[in-house]
Amino acid sequence: MIIGPRGVTVWLALWKTADAVGDHARRDVARQGLCYTDFAVLEAVLHKGPLPVNVIGKLVLLTSGSITTAIDRLEARGLVERLPDPCDRRARIVRLTAAGRDFIHGIWTEHEQALEWATVALDPTERRDLIRLLLKLKRGASAGDAVTIRRETPKPPQEGSS
Repeated sequence: MIIGPRGVTVWLALWKTADAVGDHARRDVARQGLCYTDFAVLEAVLHKGPLPVNVIGKLVLLTSGSITTAIDRLEARGLVERLPDPCDRRARIVRLTAAGRDFIHGIWTEHEQALEWATVALDPTERRDLIRLLLKLKRGASAGDAVTIRRETPKPPQEGSS
């Protein structure tokens, strides 16, 4: 017997909330003249430093083709540059140019403010509680991936049975 909201209700609330906050974030990024994936690449390199292309792709959830296209766009705008990876001749490292650093620093500050507005309904204690609960949910869901849930598959009716 389930007491309280069902798992599907939690998932729907989480999905719709993430979608609403994500829409707010994407509109703010678009206002800066960037698509969200390009912003995500710039943000990753800003906060983590120069990174191999494939690592950036994993961080921002892009396929190898999509991350290459995003970096091509950013390189064409003079915001990033590709350098040889000293540890792997096959790989390339992406780093911000001076112009890219100035650009992402400026829009990151504005983006932080936009997300403050998106979360203004929560006071500081509620924000801490929400983060704690979301991380707990993430750990539980991740642990659940390792557990095989066995369900009995209903057998089709036999011919001649009623």
